[in-house]
Amino acid sequence: MAKVPRNFRLLEELEKGEKGIGDGSCSYGLEDGDDIMMSNWNGTIIGPGHTVHENRIYSLKITCGENYPDAPPDVQFLSRVNLPFVNQVNGKVDPVKLPVLAGWSRNHSIENVLVEIRKEMASFNNRKLPQPPEGSMF
Repeated sequence: MAKVPRNFRLLEELEKGEKGIGDGSCSYGLEDGDDIMMSNWNGTIIGPGHTVHENRIYSLKITCGENYPDAPPDVQFLSRVNLPFVNQVNGKVDPVKLPVLAGWSRNHSIENVLVEIRKEMASFNNRKLPQPPEGSMF
């Protein structure tokens, strides 16, 4: 099977991100529409219901390096959040502690990462973790 070039893959993801994902709980797009390398992305996650994250809006920065999609993107929360896979100093997601990044395959996407982070927020171990004040940033 042919390997889709990085930019074609990112164009597909951009198109999908602009249309919106599923129920609208996660969204993403280019940070700068003139970024021809399509490296820097913004992501948004709306906290899952019936958790401490409910009704919170989390902003993230996603960086797709030159080896993407063969290598996972770098993901960093801009909004403060207390989760076991997020560095509490700078908001960076530890790829070893988040299964979707630890088990990365080129079939995964920015969408997969955001959806999996949201699922982790709703997981039994994370759904009631004390959170920083709403609106605080790293």
